[in-house]
Amino acid sequence: MEAAGWHSTVSYSSLTYARAVTMTIVLGFEGSANKIGVGIVQDGKVLSNPRRTYITPPGQGFLPSDTARHHRSCILDVLKEALEEANVHQNDIDCIAYTKGPGMGAPLLSVAIVARTVAQLWKKPLLGVNHCIGHIEMGRLITGAENPTVLYVSGGNTQVIAYSEHRYRIFGETIDIAVGNCLDRFARVLKISNDPSPGYNIEQMAKKGKKFVELPYTVKGMDVSFSGILSYTEDVAHKMLSSGECTPEDLCFSLQETLFSMLVEITERAMAHCGSQEVLIVGGVGCNIRLQEMMEAMCRERGAKLFATDERFCIDNGAMIAQAGWEMFRSGQVTELQDSWITQRYRTDEVEVTWRD
Repeated sequence: MEAAGWHSTVSYSSLTYARAVTMTIVLGFEGSANKIGVGIVQDGKVLSNPRRTYITPPGQGFLPSDTARHHRSCILDVLKEALEEANVHQNDIDCIAYTKGPGMGAPLLSVAIVARTVAQLWKKPLLGVNHCIGHIEMGRLITGAENPTVLYVSGGNTQVIAYSEHRYRIFGETIDIAVGNCLDRFARVLKISNDPSPGYNIEQMAKKGKKFVELPYTVKGMDVSFSGILSYTEDVAHKMLSSGECTPEDLCFSLQETLFSMLVEITERAMAHCGSQEVLIVGGVGCNIRLQEMMEAMCRERGAKLFATDERFCIDNGAMIAQAGWEMFRSGQVTELQDSWITQRYRTDEVEVTWRD
């Protein structure tokens, strides 16, 4: 980012300005769900990005209280690892960013308390970051996408987003559960392992599926619904498997094909509305290769380009919070201590995007 362009949007002291022109290092804490991550970013370069995952037995989800306990038990180790990997000292850090929301209340609060404490101990400014915008800004950084239509797909969110007039506008979304939640709960029905994640294991099983089982397909204009397909599979899965009508691999294949077709449809509709020639997939489900293949086929037919990242940056991580915090900090934003709360509901379009034209 050019210094002149940055100077026009930020009013800091000359000392802070001079430092920001040379380099800005932001440390980010992420812990909105079952991943706890700490990332460090310096002027568009990811210096470190360690994380840990809370994994439960097959057939079980993760409870907020247990997840928060996991995060508390290892967050200081992850912080130390991030600093050592980045080879930076606390004095080198310019800002502490943390996930304000959306997410699970107890894990969010546990991580926010640590971020607030670190910021006060190190005498650094604090920044509360929208989790969804963290995904978008990390995706833009890693892929180089300029102004894409964004498909944000994770365990807690499913949205089609485009930037307009200093907001990331939501053009379509799920009207009930997120696509990642649908996959996770389907995995519980079949007792599929949660290690490394239910979605990854479904993806691997789907590659062996040979028979397509017709499942409910629900697109309502720009929005999608996944509760019906989940209820249907919960009701019929064991009957179909016990009768030999299909295999678990067939069900995984069919579920993926149906869910991802719905997502491609609403993304293409948003592209047509916006006149966009770029698609960026972000969020944990976004590293699914089959989803990327289906989206790539649609983009190819439209003469558009697909951007996606791998599991290092698609899955929740601290560097994405650091990157969004970096953008916010450079545009003059700081979260005062009395305002450094968390919220489980924090929509993408609530945030004023002060760092983009």
